Amino acid sequence: MIEISADTQLWLMKSEPDVYSWDDLVKEKEGTWDGVRNHLAARNLRTMKKGDLTFFYHSNIGKEIVGIATISVPGLTDPTDPEGKWAAVKVKPVVKLASPVSLKTIKATPELAEMELVRLSRLSVCAVRRSEWDHILGMAGGTV
Repeated sequence: MIEISADTQLWLMKSEPDVYSWDDLVKEKEGTWDGVRNHLAARNLRTMKKGDLTFFYHSNIGKEIVGIATISVPGLTDPTDPEGKWAAVKVKPVVKLASPVSLKTIKATPELAEMELVRLSRLSVCAVRRSEWDHILGMAGGTV
C-alpha cells in the first residue's frame, strides 16, 4: 500500500510508449520528464514537490494508466529547451498497476467525468483529485 500524506499532490503524466514507456522508466530507475511545451502542463510541473505521486499514462498507443511514479527531483529547467523557459522534473517508478486502466474505461465512469484527463484531453501533465486517484486504483485492482 502506498502512503499518501495530506500534503502529497497527485498527478497524471502522459508519455507515448514508443518514445518513453513505463518499462523504460523502470529500466532507467529515474527519468527526466521534459519536452513539455504547454503552459498549463509546465505550470503543473513547476508546482510539483519531491514525493508527489503521478500516474504514468501511455498516450497514443494503449491510452491507459499503467503505473505510479514519484517526483524525485522537482524544479528543473528543461534540458531540451535552449532558451531555458520550460520546466522539467525527475521521476522514479514506484509500482506497476495490477491491471492498466484505459481511457475508454475512465470516460465511461461517471465518478471520473471531471478528471482533467477527460476534460482537458490534450493536457500532458494533469492534476488528479484524491477521490479520482482512489477510484482509479480500485479499478486497477491495486498494484503489483
